[in-house]
Amino acid sequence: MRTFSKAAAARLFLARQGLDRPRFQPLTRESLERCAAATGGLQLDSINVVERAHRLTLWSRFGAYDAQALDAWVYRDRALFEYWSHAACLVAREHLPAWRRVMADYKTRHTGWSGWLRRNAKAVAAVEAEAAARGPLKGGGFTRPKRRGGGWWNWDATQHALHYLWMAGRLGVAARVNFEKVYDLASRVLPEVEPLPAAEFPGWHLRTSLKAMGAATEKDLRMYMTFPRQKAGERGQALKALLKDGEAVELRVEGAEEPWYALAADVPALENPPEPSGTTLLSPFDSLMWHRERVVRLFDFDYKIEVYTPAPKRRYGYYVLPILHDGRLVGRLDPKNHRDRKVLEVRRVHLEAGEERNADSILQGTAETLKSLASHLKAERVGVTARAAPGRALRALL
Repeated sequence: MRTFSKAAAARLFLARQGLDRPRFQPLTRESLERCAAATGGLQLDSINVVERAHRLTLWSRFGAYDAQALDAWVYRDRALFEYWSHAACLVAREHLPAWRRVMADYKTRHTGWSGWLRRNAKAVAAVEAEAAARGPLKGGGFTRPKRRGGGWWNWDATQHALHYLWMAGRLGVAARVNFEKVYDLASRVLPEVEPLPAAEFPGWHLRTSLKAMGAATEKDLRMYMTFPRQKAGERGQALKALLKDGEAVELRVEGAEEPWYALAADVPALENPPEPSGTTLLSPFDSLMWHRERVVRLFDFDYKIEVYTPAPKRRYGYYVLPILHDGRLVGRLDPKNHRDRKVLEVRRVHLEAGEERNADSILQGTAETLKSLASHLKAERVGVTARAAPGRALRALL
């Protein structure tokens, strides 16, 4: 059994995530599709303190780009489509056959819906019929019956039905208007493809996750692309099949007790992983950060988003972005985009323990990165209000 260094596993992970040379290549339709396919998805989130999560994830890799072009590639050209991967994501169209399998099996595999569907069959049929007659239609534009009680997430029957029909592949997200979903019949949004055979899906899911991570433990494989929830033993059986066929191999990573796994084709890349260089900031919802425990193991970086932490208890700030510098997670930065004043504010800067000796290089790279982010956001200047020493040094570089 081969043994590899933690640094090699970390570097390959960065390369697979498109972060070994961040902001080096421009965003094009082709690079967008490659990125979504390589990572398994671009996570969506409604928080807009700096920029929407998927747009920030793309900026981290490609630098400033035309947001209108991105929306056209996604919602006009259908280069990507919205579905659930790790969470709600934009996923690659080339992965549609696999996700069509999940859609086709959604009702039977996600049995928590069964009782609700029996009680609300008329609401589901009415929502689907309204989409057919009036779509594309914003979620808030569908006819809503009178609310009866609270229910799951306090959603009314219409909202429930929209979510179910989307997950079951009967509706698709045709567009977003001010981040609100616009629904239409899936047949008008997605191309017709045959679902991946059910027996092949666990292997596809495992293979896709391994490619995205380079090398991974069993827990990494469970926590990276967390959807769909698989039956007990299903992932293990798929892994055994890949190992038996020689498509995957078991290996060791220095300092780790548990076994790691990689695709056999990726072993040469582990032997000689790309040397990372460059600086960028990461969204809290970046796919590199999806499994926080893995980030601790590979980068010695313990990250927690503090949006839901009461202000007095926050350690680093409200919407903190990890600083990636030359392949290391070296610090944290708390920014806010003041759209009305066209100012990108940096409220706090923190360097990880031991990185003070690299402060000049890190802060120089961070300053250049902030200028790129400001350009992407159409901010006219970067203002640093952080009071600690790294903030003062950063202010002098801008």
